[in-house]
Amino acid sequence: MNKRVLGFSLAMLAAALAHAEPPGPRAAGIEVRNYPWQAPAGEKSEALELKGNRKSGEEIYELCRSCHLPSAGGLSDGSIPQLAGQHSSVLIKQMADIRAGVRDNPTMYPFAALLTDPQELADVAAYIEGLCIPVEHGRYEGQDVAQQVATGKVLYEKECRACHGASGEGFRDKAYPVIAGQHYKYLLRQMTEIRDGKRRNANPEMLRIISKYDNDQLLAISAYQASLLMPGRMCKASAPSRKK
Repeated sequence: MNKRVLGFSLAMLAAALAHAEPPGPRAAGIEVRNYPWQAPAGEKSEALELKGNRKSGEEIYELCRSCHLPSAGGLSDGSIPQLAGQHSSVLIKQMADIRAGVRDNPTMYPFAALLTDPQELADVAAYIEGLCIPVEHGRYEGQDVAQQVATGKVLYEKECRACHGASGEGFRDKAYPVIAGQHYKYLLRQMTEIRDGKRRNANPEMLRIISKYDNDQLLAISAYQASLLMPGRMCKASAPSRKK
């Protein structure tokens, strides 16, 4: 059994044990400002400068597909995020932050820890970025969906659009994530955790903006964000074939 397969098996075991657990509480006294948006550098900065190899990235993605699915579409219940089509800069940052302990994710950590160097970070990020963003994803399904989406649109246009774009396309150069095609429940959970100081690698500007929103407003914004579609970049995802 090679080292990667052995590591994968151990990561699967660790993930199975941690999967159902909610994010752990922050240690007393820890503030988001102690973990700057662009820190730490090192491996993350190096990976961002490298050209990712999608063929190599597809092989590395074998570590990810059991949770994020072959399509990288995640789960519509929001427990596993949709990754396909996400900017490589965002993927690299989040993976590097998890590896460095700046973003708390006990389920993801055993898998991220198996990557050996910045080139592997760049490779798997390039592969995921090139995948089709699923049109079919988890959306808000309450009876008041039209009202929530309309309310969310007003709030989104006011303060979210400048960073995440008119269609939820984000900005690759600034590592502002694509949110079109993301699951409603995942969006709501992440915004709530950022607002409440539980997402330690959050963008300070995002934290500043979101800190004033109450739960009802976050619900509406998430409902609208989950309704966004990106012309030309979203399609019915077809899972890549597993190599034997």
